[in-house]
Amino acid sequence: MKVIIVGASGETGRSIVKGLLESTTRFDITAVTREASLNSKKNDELRNKGVQVVAADLRGPEDDLVSLLKGADVVISTVVATVLLDQIPLINAAKKAGVGRFIPCTFATACPPTGVMKLRETKEKILNHIKKIYLPYTIVDVGWWYEISAPRVPSGRADYGLVGPVTHLAGDGSMPSALTYVQDIGRYVAKIIADPRTLNRMVFAHSEVWTQRQIFDKVEELSGEKLERNYVTGEALQAQIAELSGPDGAEPADAAVLPKYWTLEYTYSWGIRGDNTPENAKYLGYLLGKELYPDLEFTSYESYLKKLLEGKAERVYA
Repeated sequence: MKVIIVGASGETGRSIVKGLLESTTRFDITAVTREASLNSKKNDELRNKGVQVVAADLRGPEDDLVSLLKGADVVISTVVATVLLDQIPLINAAKKAGVGRFIPCTFATACPPTGVMKLRETKEKILNHIKKIYLPYTIVDVGWWYEISAPRVPSGRADYGLVGPVTHLAGDGSMPSALTYVQDIGRYVAKIIADPRTLNRMVFAHSEVWTQRQIFDKVEELSGEKLERNYVTGEALQAQIAELSGPDGAEPADAAVLPKYWTLEYTYSWGIRGDNTPENAKYLGYLLGKELYPDLEFTSYESYLKKLLEGKAERVYA
């Protein structure tokens, strides 16, 4: 099966490459990167694993993209959130090239299509365009990442592996939320793209469900350290979102504040509303990875926390 991955050097992209290479299904993998990054260290690492790396401009001539995608069974997009709409010309080219299945960049939490998160609404625009031109697709969402769910401990021994450690519990910290280890995403994707049941469907592939209270309790148990627990109300989160928003509640125009804005939206969605659960995902129309692949192995959150506290975890966005 020929698979083309756009954004293969990012966190999700690298996990997918790893999962495809380790799968019992044979995949012929091509990674698409920007011309300026063609000889980067991360792309060299991909080449060393047997991945073909080619340069392309998503905003370039459509004919070039069509030629690139010809013969692909699956195209997977893992572009960064700031350029989601750049997928539109890629999608058009995929349709003309006869691509068998397109996976747009979602890979996040379960959430209603509109009215909750602006980032989700942008992703829905992408999906609507896919449907408008009748391009075969699969949506893959995975929940919130293990790697951005843990609080720091007073000793600082986990700081090396934390990106924006959790400083507050949303609401009273009791809302369940689906979590996934980034390095396991590729295992799920390898199964999903080879499965005819998932064509033109949404799949929610998560590992475990935890509340923030449970996470803090477990970190205290494993570390032997007492954590300070600060709480943020839904009203306070909404006020912070409104403060950063543009006119009429639009996303902020300043790209520098977008990551904070998106994090606040995510936190309100999974921490206050409780959107990010398998039950809600199923209601929203997702197939559940747990039901499709009940025997698929994954990394437990407790084992990740142990690695983090032992100094053995890998930091995302390093």
